[in-house]
Amino acid sequence: MARDRSPAELVGATPESAFEITFDGRPLAALPGQSVAAVLWAAGVLAWRTTRVGGRPRGAFCGIGHCYDCLLTVNGRPNLRACLVPARPGDAVTTQEGHGHADLAV
Repeated sequence: MARDRSPAELVGATPESAFEITFDGRPLAALPGQSVAAVLWAAGVLAWRTTRVGGRPRGAFCGIGHCYDCLLTVNGRPNLRACLVPARPGDAVTTQEGHGHADLAV
């Protein structure tokens, strides 16, 4: 029955090999074509940013790049939307606190 097959099997896809990224130093498996948000979700990570006022946790909200709740830092670049950034082998992803510019006196 078709319900017993994965989406990849249904379309005849053969995904490339997984690779590794890190999130706050923790290694995570990623597949080619996944966004950083998808990699984090698959690993059970639901929040990767804290708000500037109050330090409240945030993660993906819209998932399509319209909001800015999913901001994080990738390879030292802050304020990237996790839902739009494709995961690349060796990416170092870190939690973003506040506005992502700790060196600014704002």
